[in-house]
Amino acid sequence: MKLYELGIKELKELYRKGEATPKQVIAELLQRTKQLNQKLNAFITVDDENASEQAKQSEKMVKQKDAPPLCGIPIAVKDIFTTKGIRTTCASRILENFVPPYDATVIRKLKDAGAIIVGKTNMDEFAMGSSTETSYFGPTRNPWALDTVPGGSSGGSASAVAADMAYGALGTDTGGSIRQPAALCGIVGLKPTYGRVSRYGMIAFASSLDQGGTMTKTVYDSALMLEAISGFDPKDSTSADVSVEPFTSLLSSGMSNITIGVPKEYFVEGMDADVEKAVNDAIAAMKSIGAKITDISLPHTRYAVAVYYILASSEASSNLARYDGVRYGYRSQHPQNLLDMYKCTRAEGFGREVKRRIMLGTFALSAGYYSAFYGKAQKARRLISDDFDRAFKQCDVVLAPTSPTPAFKLGSKLDDPLKMYLSDIFTIPLNLAGLPGISIPCGFTPDNLPIGMQLIGRHFDEKTILNAAHAYEQATQWYKHKPGIH
Repeated sequence: MKLYELGIKELKELYRKGEATPKQVIAELLQRTKQLNQKLNAFITVDDENASEQAKQSEKMVKQKDAPPLCGIPIAVKDIFTTKGIRTTCASRILENFVPPYDATVIRKLKDAGAIIVGKTNMDEFAMGSSTETSYFGPTRNPWALDTVPGGSSGGSASAVAADMAYGALGTDTGGSIRQPAALCGIVGLKPTYGRVSRYGMIAFASSLDQGGTMTKTVYDSALMLEAISGFDPKDSTSADVSVEPFTSLLSSGMSNITIGVPKEYFVEGMDADVEKAVNDAIAAMKSIGAKITDISLPHTRYAVAVYYILASSEASSNLARYDGVRYGYRSQHPQNLLDMYKCTRAEGFGREVKRRIMLGTFALSAGYYSAFYGKAQKARRLISDDFDRAFKQCDVVLAPTSPTPAFKLGSKLDDPLKMYLSDIFTIPLNLAGLPGISIPCGFTPDNLPIGMQLIGRHFDEKTILNAAHAYEQATQWYKHKPGIH
């Protein structure tokens, strides 16, 4: 087995035994990235010089017993987190040459944990999309089938981890942007509870929904990365002052004390038959290793997509007002006057999907429509959250498909926004309620495309969903399947 095929846990063990070095690992990984990124377009920026330097600095430390938890581990970062000295584009023309003067809190925490930042991954522009096709830098491809999407908006991170170009990656999840691409690329994607991970330095799309999280090859690796990036941050007013548990040492292989709720609203007409079968097989597998299965109802689920696209677009309209060509980022070259400079900068700098959502959000917030749209959406959001509160009185974990379909063909939904928005129908409710969720591989289609299921937990109860996911993963071994791209 090649070094780049290993997970974080296995690589740490080789480092400890002196059977591999960070310099050796990073050289092998950068060579693979150079070779594969031409096919996949998973990275916008590969920081090979800094990565090689960080590997050199990690050489002696990795063998020590008290080495930081991610010492010498190459990690990719979604290009939405500010990285000091490395350009941060949000996959948009408007930030094409923006180089931040500071690190996001999660980047600082990764560095403190000894991780090597290998580069910035491709994404839907400003995280608005479900396929990584709205990127100014071109679409990312799925390593399992190059004519299909990797999901979005964290598609570059998912593609990079699935294709063994990184041992783990950071993504963000506003309506499913970690979990959906993880499902479509056959990896593990963890969206923590809102407030668990600092949003300082994470470029805002929808501030009440955005949450940074992890994308890895195994559940153990997700738990390890979550430990490293979690914790209270005074720089983020929405950061929760909740202690960080030792998630890795709490992982168990049994499910005898876990009750899993299966919501009837998540098994809808029109869902892909292969997805439905794989998820039902996963439910049976969990039952066989001791889990108790119970039926539950989340009756307001049907409003989730409409509620999300009103709230997220409204917040995007407000957040993206700062890109005006005055202080930083792209500026139109030949404006007639100040107002024209604002108009032309935004018209030229933003892509079609971003403009669509800004207009939708501005309309929803406008006088005369605010209470009818934004106000009503906030009330419906509360009902969706209350559904989960009631459900968790009956179960410890909610189980559902992550995506209604496996990876779809590039371009197949690009001209039909509603069809694209429905890709997130199963992931959006969690963000509206601020709950943690993890997507794990649970099977494959006859065409060898990955299928994922998600486990949803109570607020700040990542421990339980990680335990359930780990037990299922170890019992089924889906995570060992590789796309085989060269």
